[in-house]
Parts: sequence; C-alpha cells; structure tokens
Amino acid sequence: MSKPRVVVTGLGTINPCGLDVDTTWDNLIHGRTGIGPITHFDPAPLNVRIAAEVKNFDPANYMEGKEARRRDRFAQFAIAATAQALGQANLKIDESNADDIGVMIGTAVGGLQSWFDCVETYITQGPRRMNPFTMTMIIADSASAQVAIINGARGPNMAPVSACAAGADGIGLAYELLLRGDAKAMICGGSEATVTPLGINAFDRLGAMTRENDNPATACRPFSADRSGLVMGEGAAVFVIETLENALARGVEPLAELIGYGCTCDAFHISAPLEDGSGAVKAMRMALRHADLRPADIDTINAHGTATELNDPTETLAIKTVLGEHAYKIPISGTKSMTGHMMGATGALEALMCVQAIRTGKVPPTINLRVPDPKCDLDYVPNVARDVPVRIAMTNAFGFGGHNSVLIIRRYEEN
Repeated sequence: MSKPRVVVTGLGTINPCGLDVDTTWDNLIHGRTGIGPITHFDPAPLNVRIAAEVKNFDPANYMEGKEARRRDRFAQFAIAATAQALGQANLKIDESNADDIGVMIGTAVGGLQSWFDCVETYITQGPRRMNPFTMTMIIADSASAQVAIINGARGPNMAPVSACAAGADGIGLAYELLLRGDAKAMICGGSEATVTPLGINAFDRLGAMTRENDNPATACRPFSADRSGLVMGEGAAVFVIETLENALARGVEPLAELIGYGCTCDAFHISAPLEDGSGAVKAMRMALRHADLRPADIDTINAHGTATELNDPTETLAIKTVLGEHAYKIPISGTKSMTGHMMGATGALEALMCVQAIRTGKVPPTINLRVPDPKCDLDYVPNVARDVPVRIAMTNAFGFGGHNSVLIIRRYEEN
C-alpha cells in the first residue's frame, strides 16, 4: 500500500515582519527588517537592548479579553496564527471530523513571561497572590492544548520541545502522523515569546547575542565575516496540512506538498554543534531519502543561519557535504537577518517561507551580508531578493541539545 501524499492547505503567522502571511512575505522580499529597540519592557539594565518584537499585535482580534489574560503571549500568537491558517484552508472542525484532526505546535520554552511573573509575585507578594492560572499559562503544551480546545480538534495532540528545532519538528511529526493514518489533517508549527528580560539576559549570558544596540537594523548578519551574534525574535507560524485525499474531497487547492522530514541529535554538547556538522548532514540526508530525492533536486534552502560564530560555518559545511558541487549552484536564504531568531517558532516560519518561495518564484535575501566569510562561501542571496523558479525547497532548523530537523517541500503537482 502506497503512503498518502501530504499537502499544505493553510498558513498563518504572527511575527516581527508582519501579522499575516502576505504582509510578512512582502516585507521579507523587500529586505525590511523586524529588528529594532526593545519596547516591551525597559531594557536599560541589560547588555542587549534590541530584539525582533512582534508589533501592534492585539489578541482581542482573536479572543476575548478575559481569555487573553489567562494565556501567555506565546499561546496567543499560536491561536491567532491558527485562525489564519484554518481560514485559508477553509477547514471547519465539527462532529464529523473532529477526531481526525490533531494539533502539534512546538515551543522551546513555553510561557516564559508567565514563569517570570509568578516567581516575582511569589517573592514580593507571597504565595496567596499568585495568579490561579499560572500553571496553565506556563506549561509548554498550552498553545497546542488551547488551539485544540478553541477549535474542537480531538485528534493527536502534543507539543514538541526541541529548542530551536521545535517548530520544524511540529510540522515533521504531524506529517508522520498523517503518513501512518492516525489523522486526516493536522494543525502544526511553532510558537514562542521569549523577548522578555529573562530570555534576553539568559541568552546574552551564554555569549550568543549581538550587543550592537545602536544599529539594530544591521545588527544581525548571518554568514558574514563580521557577524556578532543572534538577535532574539518572537512569534508563531502555523500550517494546516492534510492528506491529499482529504483536501481534494473538501475541494481545496493545495498550496504545496510536504515530502520529506529528517531529525537527528548530535549527542555532543548542550549549546554547540558538532564542528564537522555531521548531525545536520544526517538529518538532511534522512529528509532527502524519505522524499526519494537526489541532492541535485533541491532548488533552494532556507538556512538556520543564526549569525553566531559556530552555527554559520558549520551549517555551510554540512550543506556542502550533502549537496556537493550543487551547493554552490542554489540560492540559500538567511532570513533571521530580518525576523531575528524566533527560537521554537523559527523553523515553522522558515518552512512557511519555503512554501511562499515555491508559490511566488522568489527567494528572500540575507540582508546585511556585505563582508564575505571565507568559511561561508555559498550563495546566500546577499541583500536583494531573487527571482528563482523553485520546485523543491529545503529548510534547516537546529537547536540547543544538538537537535537537527530538516523539512523538504515541493510544488504541488497533480501527478
């Protein structure tokens, strides 16, 4: 029995470059950054005072005020992005299909601000003043759970927690559930809201973040010789994926087809990748094998590209190891230069960009790339978007703990 085909039928996103897919894509293609001075809180005590914040997001557009107050910001983002994706997919969940539709929304941290607030309240005001909804706001599965509750999706449900690979794993694991027949449709992706004093300072203490506070627009420079570290972002990206049979029965035109997923672990270091990139290599090769593709079939890659000292040359080496000479012939986008690093949501947003690249024939640029790094010698689409006929796109997502997750997406074709 042949495995079912899995297609993308809906997309939604809340991120630093836009509050919907079309706005986000327009900003990315035109190289407009979402990075700027921190406004969510007073960053004066911190070494890092810039971030890629979600701007002008009003949860009241997606939920009642009372419900918003009972949900952490990361869950609010996921609920909003889901509403967009379900709307595009024209997917109505009711008694006829609720058991066949699941949710898989990954996160690296969960309700970080809610954690911070409850601890501060406990210390300064005592245990009786803690918010009674604290526990349901902080748990990492609250986005997946709330999305299921709001929409009535009773199928498989969990929240992958694999650091910065979580959003890609949310999509990949949902894809595998559909392949094995455990659901007919899945709401999947990632969500994160770590632009908080605790999140910013914790990453800064690791030495992973740039401190170029005076020049936020140019602070994040993936693959550049003068890169100085990542910029933290926040947001969510959500897909509706379903079996092709289910989509066609509903009369929905697929946006793209999901054809490959690979995930591995370096089993090496909690925050550093293997220097030879071998864990990433295995994940890319696994995804290619599952997609039944040759390396030369890949038309573009949306890279993990964090602008850190270790990630960029290691990822470059891994891509060259897998694709060989073909690695030099394809455009590779480093979009964190505009969105910042959205932690557990970033892999899902970058997979969304792959769908958009396939649909529009454009690949977004890596902005701020003006000083070539000899160790990063591939075509990173510097500074200006490019028209490219994309049939097959790959996206990489790597995370602390040595997580390596890779997705491959193809243009939908009837045969």
